[in-house]
Amino acid sequence: MSLFLSRRLARLDAKDLKIISLYSEDPDVSQEEVARRIGISQPAVAIRVRKLKQMGALEKKVGIDPLKVGFHVAKVDVSTTNVDKVLSKFVNCPYFLNGFVTTGKNNLCLLFMAEDLSTLESIVDNHLRVDEDVKDVEFNIVVSAARGIIAPIKVYERPEDRPPCGSAVLCRDCQSFKDGSCAGCPALGHHRSSQEKFHYL
Repeated sequence: MSLFLSRRLARLDAKDLKIISLYSEDPDVSQEEVARRIGISQPAVAIRVRKLKQMGALEKKVGIDPLKVGFHVAKVDVSTTNVDKVLSKFVNCPYFLNGFVTTGKNNLCLLFMAEDLSTLESIVDNHLRVDEDVKDVEFNIVVSAARGIIAPIKVYERPEDRPPCGSAVLCRDCQSFKDGSCAGCPALGHHRSSQEKFHYL
């Protein structure tokens, strides 16, 4: 274990670390099995699990693996003078996976997924390249992942009234949607390629 991890996990004892290890190996392992493996009672496991979750030391995310179900994933490196503004624009976007503030020439790394490459390109062209606070954009497609990517989804029962990205332009008025290069926004009910209204969180 690295010195960094040792300091971060200083508040956790050996049983806490074993619990984290067991859930990392099998997120569906029962508390009874965890109790048997580490030699404490199930109620004691439940208390520790609750504490670990509150600390942020144990989290479980459920969703789809976009690469395994045929989606494309884009890594977009951005140089911007307003990191918070760009991140807030995408935090509720149906195609947004995650964003990372980084050091170096590009200070923001964004991950998106979509059923087709042209939709990913449209997102970048219509929402990033045109932003006056964005100085440079590098667009790359993720070919594979060493560990799975988990993307939770939400099915919209009713279309949203406004674009979740805050755009003043609705899909029906967007040239990329009109010419078929963008599949449209699932949150608005304008998604061209499917009747389902998925929101990837």
